[in-house]
Amino acid sequence: MPRTHKKLQRLYVPDALGPGASVSLEKGQVNYLANVLRRKPGDEVILFNGRHGAWLAEIVSLSRKSISLECSEQIAPQPVPADLWYGFAPLKSARLDYMVQKATEMGVSALQPVITRFTQGKRFKPKRLSANIVEAAQQCEVLAVPTLLPQTSLQTLLENWQPERALIFADEATPAASPLDRVAPLADRPLGLLIGPEGGFSSEERDLLRAQNFVTPISLGPRILRADTAAVAALAVIQSKTGDWSNHR
Repeated sequence: MPRTHKKLQRLYVPDALGPGASVSLEKGQVNYLANVLRRKPGDEVILFNGRHGAWLAEIVSLSRKSISLECSEQIAPQPVPADLWYGFAPLKSARLDYMVQKATEMGVSALQPVITRFTQGKRFKPKRLSANIVEAAQQCEVLAVPTLLPQTSLQTLLENWQPERALIFADEATPAASPLDRVAPLADRPLGLLIGPEGGFSSEERDLLRAQNFVTPISLGPRILRADTAAVAALAVIQSKTGDWSNHR
């Protein structure tokens, strides 16, 4: 994104974006722009919707309850979408918020809560998770906003898995070895990553995962990592060897 636009407020909107497109903001965004940032007609912001790139837009009308904007020019094209599914056992709220935000920053295309035997946060608010995804995308200039998929169980997930997609899972019982070497052969396949709960996978779940021919277990080293830390570490491994950190594409 051009350096001259770095200081402009970025906002996610569901509307279609294009030359001359008119956009009305939702209540929370109106309050933030009008009453917190004190923006006025003529000021510019950056809009994105996860489909049409980033657009410069001007505030054409503003009140304390509504704001209308008009798109003028595209300042960043929509990137080619990644194809990296991320499944996680829900955590307690604060750690879950962090995990979802970091997964968004790390470039996943879809997130899905997966219930396992030792999952702690079996009750969570999808709206809150979606809001965290959008907030992370706004702050980190992520244009491909990940999809939040419905909660599922590990058993159901594996029964419905498309075997052409490799599934990597962080397995604390896997002998320590370079995760980079384990992931590298998967570079030409769509990928999924599964991170277990704070208590890890049960022995039965681990055996079930290892029995699938599309599953690749990896070690994240000798240290015990919290689930949200393990997620960032594993996503970094994947992006460095097969994703947009590498020279593969």
